[in-house]
Amino acid sequence: MFFSHSKSKLGIDIGTSTIKIVQLKKENDQFLLETYGMVNASSRVTSKIDTDVIAQTAEILKTLLVKAGASTKKVVASLPNNIVFVSVIDMPALSDKELTSAIEWEARRYVPLPLEEVTLSWDVMREGETAQKIKVLITAVPTTVVENYSRMFKLAGLEPQALDIEARALIRSLAGPRQDAFIIVDIGARNTSLNLVDKGFLRISRNLPVGGDTITSGIAQSLHISDARAEQFKMDLGLSGDLQQIPQVMKSSMETIKNETNQLVKIYEASGGTISEIIFAGSGSYLPGLTPYFSDMGIKTSLGDPLKFTQYDQRLKTGLSKISMGLSIALGLAMRG
Repeated sequence: MFFSHSKSKLGIDIGTSTIKIVQLKKENDQFLLETYGMVNASSRVTSKIDTDVIAQTAEILKTLLVKAGASTKKVVASLPNNIVFVSVIDMPALSDKELTSAIEWEARRYVPLPLEEVTLSWDVMREGETAQKIKVLITAVPTTVVENYSRMFKLAGLEPQALDIEARALIRSLAGPRQDAFIIVDIGARNTSLNLVDKGFLRISRNLPVGGDTITSGIAQSLHISDARAEQFKMDLGLSGDLQQIPQVMKSSMETIKNETNQLVKIYEASGGTISEIIFAGSGSYLPGLTPYFSDMGIKTSLGDPLKFTQYDQRLKTGLSKISMGLSIALGLAMRG
């Protein structure tokens, strides 16, 4: 009994408007959903040292964990896209020792901050043992952000195992081991991330300051109504409603996302590749008419299924289906090995 949760892990996604948690347990190469939770919270940890925000977020997190009945302290948390620098660089095939020095030197050309002020990590994407060149995914995050997260988790009584970028969490929960090339469009409350994935590796990641709340605010301002009523209009009418004024407001935001997605497709196709699918995730992907709106790009579009690799009590299915898109990142974090 005392060891029943030894293989459990918490995925914690601190978003711009909500905090999401998921606890998974791995048994016989399968992930079992033990609990989950979500709370609206506008405060978030950034690169600034703000002890009040850190303490407040820790308290919110502690309350959420208690209400959800979380039983493990082992945590993998996401790093917000807007303060993380991610890039894929080409490097010669070197020994591990030589590669470490070479990457640190090369990173100075790509990271827009002094390396002394960031925590640098990388993953080598080896595509064949005889390859003369390799691709390396480098991630740089301000060290103050890492320190702030550490302080927050300590106050919440948690044990951080790793910090991960949102894109890699999405790959785990939505795609698993698939090897073809696809794009994950994660539409959050205030931001949207575009992630081009090939052979299981993140190739390109872009962050756009457009999300579900952007659309809601546009409707509210256009019709001079409350945000709550605008949100209801948005979900009732979607991208193909009868009132032309509302869909047009939504389309202005969606065109930004579509145009940037199309640019990624063209960049990849110019190098000889083919994008097989565009997968939508995030709470903003519940917008009616979303996938048909992108269908004129000539690429298969679909809503992701973040629970496809997770086993759960079927009695929870109805409730989970309403929020599972918002749990995509937290699920992928809890899946990290």
